[in-house]
Amino acid sequence: MTELMRTNDLVLISAIEAILQGARIDCHIADRYMSAVEGSIGALPRRILIASDDAARARKILREAGYGNALAAS
Repeated sequence: MTELMRTNDLVLISAIEAILQGARIDCHIADRYMSAVEGSIGALPRRILIASDDAARARKILREAGYGNALAAS
């Protein structure tokens, strides 16, 4: 698995999930349920993880969609 991005922005996570699903790229949102541990203050970022084989294509698709600035360094 490769980390595609890390963010606290739940709207951004939803948008990225939708774009990846549309491109038939499976993703996993790690730390999604950490809000129960952190008290729902949003201090712990969620990580979007994808298969390493899909990383280059996913990054290209997200850059074309205007989300290149949100991507983690590769």
